[in-house]
Order: sequence, then structure tokens, then C-alpha cells
Amino acid sequence: MIDAYEDPGTPDVRGGWRYLWWLVRRQPGRSVAGALLGSSWMVLLAATPYLMAKAIDEGLEPGDWAALAGWCFALFAVGSFNAWLSIMRHRTMTRVRMDANFRTVKVVVGQAVRLGAALSRRTGAGEVVTIGVGDVQTIAQALTVVGPGVGACVAYLTVAALLVSVSPLLAAVVLLGIPAIVLLVGPFLSCLQGAETEYRDRQGVLTSRIADLAGGLRVLNGLGGKGLVADAFHRDSRHLQAQGYRVGAVTSWVQALGVGLPTLFLAVVTWLAARLAAQGEITVGELVAVYGYVAVLVGPVAFWVECGYQLSRGVVAARRVVRFLRLEPLEDRGMRDAPAEPSVLHDPESGVSIRPGRLTALACARPTDTATVLDRLARYTPSTATWGGVPLDEIRLPRIREHILLADHEADLFAGTLREVITGADSDPVAALHAAVADDIVQALPDGLDSPMDAQARNLSGGQRQRIRLVRALLADPEILLAIEPTSALDAHTEALVAKRLRQTREGRTTAVTTTSPLVLDHADTVLYLVDGKVTATGTHQQLLTEEPGYRALVARDAEVMK
Repeated sequence: MIDAYEDPGTPDVRGGWRYLWWLVRRQPGRSVAGALLGSSWMVLLAATPYLMAKAIDEGLEPGDWAALAGWCFALFAVGSFNAWLSIMRHRTMTRVRMDANFRTVKVVVGQAVRLGAALSRRTGAGEVVTIGVGDVQTIAQALTVVGPGVGACVAYLTVAALLVSVSPLLAAVVLLGIPAIVLLVGPFLSCLQGAETEYRDRQGVLTSRIADLAGGLRVLNGLGGKGLVADAFHRDSRHLQAQGYRVGAVTSWVQALGVGLPTLFLAVVTWLAARLAAQGEITVGELVAVYGYVAVLVGPVAFWVECGYQLSRGVVAARRVVRFLRLEPLEDRGMRDAPAEPSVLHDPESGVSIRPGRLTALACARPTDTATVLDRLARYTPSTATWGGVPLDEIRLPRIREHILLADHEADLFAGTLREVITGADSDPVAALHAAVADDIVQALPDGLDSPMDAQARNLSGGQRQRIRLVRALLADPEILLAIEPTSALDAHTEALVAKRLRQTREGRTTAVTTTSPLVLDHADTVLYLVDGKVTATGTHQQLLTEEPGYRALVARDAEVMK
């Protein structure tokens, strides 16, 4: 079975069926063993009626007790051996499913890491969660077809061959009847696949909405929008529930037919065999054997229907995984190196220029406009931005990531100790904690830096989380720091201290922040005032207050909020 450090291989992403086949091919020995064990187990199930017929015809009916004892012993031996085969088949198939499960988890996690910053821009969090929680298990379960599925085919052919020696008529009925049963269930499997696909799509959307709500519930509550969002969520939940009932309705038909049709078929074949026995065309022992053969076939047919059901669901899940695996990270065609000395970052689309060694502030009435500018300057979206006159797209992406850090005020915080959250290593965070005015956070925690943090640091307040994110950015000590709203959740006193210390800590380094807070703007060397995503005025905070009415109105409004 694949271990935690083994390379899962390169998945086949040409389609859902091909992905499932890739999972089988990644463990050929185990897959073949599962097929052989499943086939042997089912064939020996069919051997039981054969041995019973021999015991009746050659031992019980003529009164040959020695022969009867011999056939009974053979029946016991075959049954015992088949019980052992059943255990080994189950163990092997469990390993097949677990390998498929872990291998899919590894390729999905690997793809998430490969996408990196592009992940949130290419797919929703709910989609990834749904894949990890539901699709992985569904795909693994679909591989049941490797063992019992193959065994059912072998058992079907074996029983048909045995029935030919008893009655060609009965063999013909079995050979034609079993495929007819499978064909009758087929349309329901197609309906199930369509209903399951729609259900999974709705489930992914709803899971994404849950993730969004969990992250922004406090803000929604403050704005009075919680009721509206709750109504929309309830409406989507009811739609998902209705679609779930449709999936359940089709599933119930599939499972009912999977049990009912084989049982009905058993009754028909038994009736035919009884008439043949009454007419003297087959012996009593052969009648018992026919009944046993057909009774054994109920299992393979049920397995076929079950495998069809699991494969239908597995293909739907595999298609979602394949769709995720086909996503590509930000394209990197850059061949040039980063500038050898501090240089200007320029975004022609907005007119923003970040001069080296200075603290630059971007102010705009729409925070998304300034955040988009920083996205372009950090090369998280395609643009015509330049660095030292060289287009960012021509510089190798790893070199850009080494020198330019985009610090998002909503960046993810993983679970772990506070020290692991902010450093990920053994560096000393004391200076960065002081610069971000986060000393009090550490002092208030029971174990200081070794205190455990929940995912997204939800055991901290919004302002504390924001300061922790700033600590992490300062510890990285990048050549160019681009910070999105680094103080938006802080009170005025703390914000003033952060602004002052940020300037001191980043003295001589290139720093750009997006903000409308006068407490931060007053510490900036240069303020760029943007309207509709374009720079309309440049200067110091005091100059713009005097010369630019729009800027003055924007900052004054923010000052009123702080009061």
C-alpha cells in the first residue's frame, strides 16, 4: 500500500474512466490477486451444489454410505477453503480500496500545493473540501469491481458451463437471462449518474458557501446581512435536499432490482428444473444442483448491479477529481533574473510606481481596486507590470517569490502552535512581534509562543489575527513587502503604533500598503490616490489633504469612523 512518502505517480486526467483505470494499474499485483481470489471464491461457491448433487446421486440415493461420507468430506473441505479465500479476498480488496483512497488524496494534495496561490483563484474551497470528504471515498469504493466484479463474470461462465452438462435448455435460460437482468438495471444506472452529478455540483457550491460564511459571519452580522445570507443558504439547502431525494429514489430502484430480479429469476429457473425432474429428464441430485447453481448466481448478479452502482458514482467523483487535477498554476514563461539592485515596481494599467527603499501607501475608495494593483505587482495575475523596466512576466517566478511578498490581510493561518504559525522554523520572532504590536497577544496566551492555535487562528480576535499575519510577513523580511489593509481591524491606538513601528522596521526597504487610515497614511513617504483603479494624485499625506478634495473626503470619512 502507498506510504506517506511514496510518489503517487502521474494520474491519467483524460477522463473519469481513465483515472479509475490508472488507480488499478498503479497496483497491478494486488489488483490481479483480488481478481483471482474473487473468482476462485465465487467459483467454489458454485462447486458446492455440484458436490451436493454428487453426494445425493452417488451416495444417498443408492445407499452407498462410504461415497456419501467422501462427498460430504469434500463438501466440508471446499467450504473451509472457500471461507479462507473469502477472508483473503476481503483483505486484498480492502488494501486495493485504501491504496486508491490514499493515492487520490496524495495527488489532490500535491495538486493543491502545485497550484499554490492560484488555488483560490481557480476553484472554491468547498470544491476541494467536497473532494477530500466525499469523492475520495467514493472512488475507492468503485474499485470493488476489480475483485468481486471480475469474480462474478467468472462464476457466471462457470455455472453456465456446469448447466450445459445438466440441461442445454437451462444453460440457455441462464446465459440469456442474467444479461437481460443487467440490461434492465442499466437505464437506472444512467439516471443515477446524471442525478449524482447534479447533486455533487450543488453540494460543492453549498460547501463553498459554508466556508465563506464561517470566515465572514462576524462581518455579516455587523452589517445586518446575516438574515439575507441565511435565507439564501436555507433555499440552497432545500434544493440540495430535493436533489438528494432524487438520487435516493434512483438508488432505491437500483438496489431493489439488484435483489428482486435475481430472486425472480431463481424462481423461474427452479420451476423449469422441477418440471424437467418430474419428466425424468434430470435426476433429483441434478435438480438440487440446478437450484444451488442459480442460488449461487444471485450473488454474482447482485455484485454486478452493486459494481454498476459504485462505478456510476465513482466515475462522477473521478471526473471531479480530474477536473481539479487539470487546473494549471500561474504560467511561468520567465527566463530572466530579478534586478541585481533595488528597482522600481511599476503597473502601467493603474499608473502605480513603487520606488525602492520607501514606504508607499495606496488609497482608494474601493479597497478591491488597490488590492488588484498589488496582485499585479506581485504577479498573481497576468499584467504588463514591470520591475526595473523588465516585464514581470519575463522574470522567473521563483525569483519573484524570493524578493516580493504579498501579505494579504485574509491570508490563511494553519493550525499549530503560535510559533509554528508565524515562523514555521526556529527564527526568533521577538522583533517582529514588537513591530506588529503583538507582544500582548503572546503574553495573554497560557503557553506563550507554544500555545496551540486553531485553524485560521479562530481562537484569536480579528485584530489579533491581523497582527499575527503582519508578524509572519515581517519575519519573512522580503526585499519588497506589499501589504493589503494590514491595520483595517485594529483600534486607533494600536493602529498608530503599528504604523510607526512598521516604518521603523522597514526603514530602507521597499514597502507598499493599501489603506485609507490617516494614521498609516501620515507615516508614508509617498501616497498614491486612486480613483477607479487609476492614480489621480501623488504626494505626501499632508499635501494631498490640502490639494486633493476627493482624497480629503475619503480620509476624513475614515477618520470619523475611527472616532
